[in-house]
Amino acid sequence: MTATIVVVGSSNTDMVVKVPRLPGPGETVIGGEFVTAAGGKGANQAVACARAGAQVTLIGRVGDDTLGRSALGGLERVRVNTDYVVSDAEATSGVALILVDDEGENIIAVAPGANMRLTPEDVERARPAIERADCLLLQLETPLDAVGRAVAIAHQAGSLVILNPAPAPAEPVPPAILAGVDVLTPNRAEAEALLSRPVRTVAEASQAAQELCRGGPRRVVITLGREGAVGCAGELVHVPGHRVKAIDAVAAGDAFSAALAVALSEGVDFADACRFANAAGACAVTRLGAQPSTPTRADIEAMLTRQGP
Repeated sequence: MTATIVVVGSSNTDMVVKVPRLPGPGETVIGGEFVTAAGGKGANQAVACARAGAQVTLIGRVGDDTLGRSALGGLERVRVNTDYVVSDAEATSGVALILVDDEGENIIAVAPGANMRLTPEDVERARPAIERADCLLLQLETPLDAVGRAVAIAHQAGSLVILNPAPAPAEPVPPAILAGVDVLTPNRAEAEALLSRPVRTVAEASQAAQELCRGGPRRVVITLGREGAVGCAGELVHVPGHRVKAIDAVAAGDAFSAALAVALSEGVDFADACRFANAAGACAVTRLGAQPSTPTRADIEAMLTRQGP
């Protein structure tokens, strides 16, 4: 079956500099390669879902400018439906400035632009698409009132709702939103922000996943980078990390959440869906850039075959 997924989220243009190491405050590090790539967590996840085999619609906003038109063109080339992406003449398109070191770690600053002008009314216009979808996938790079409206529509329609609470929320995610979420997919930092305590080890992540499950979402997966992921759906599952050469961790979490959405929408059981998603995240770190790094279905299956679950 072909999964139908609606993504609500951001679209940015990423400007990436590859540096030997990440600079400290007030420090300049002379880097090497500069890359401009399509990004934004919503658009990244939409592209990743499409490449993993789903039929995808994106709800969002871009500026009515060169960057916005380029972003829409890139989405349409991978057959993401952009009928519900508003071109906003009163805002610039989002931009992310990214530094990536030789270990694949990164620091990111974002000027969100039109992304932060997404409204509940924008989401409401897409109600028919959300109600028809197998899955709604969201992040936190757009206003919470728009996120909340989408969750409410999908929850009422009986669609699977997956929230990637990224970037790490500065304020608590409203309980009404969490109550409508079926699967929550934080990384370590995002889990720490949600729980206000450290989540460093696999054991701490396991405890955190169980605690987050008790807070509303029925299933939780915490991504752990090289250590894989820990999932909670009544019982705990730890999916070990794949041994790969990390080039760039940007969008690895987006690839993970997207692949998880596709697998669960196709009826794959939770543990195997986590393994599929973990392989997608491992593929993504081996390439530079956000959307350019998102793997195809064949890439994900090859990773699973090469290294096993």
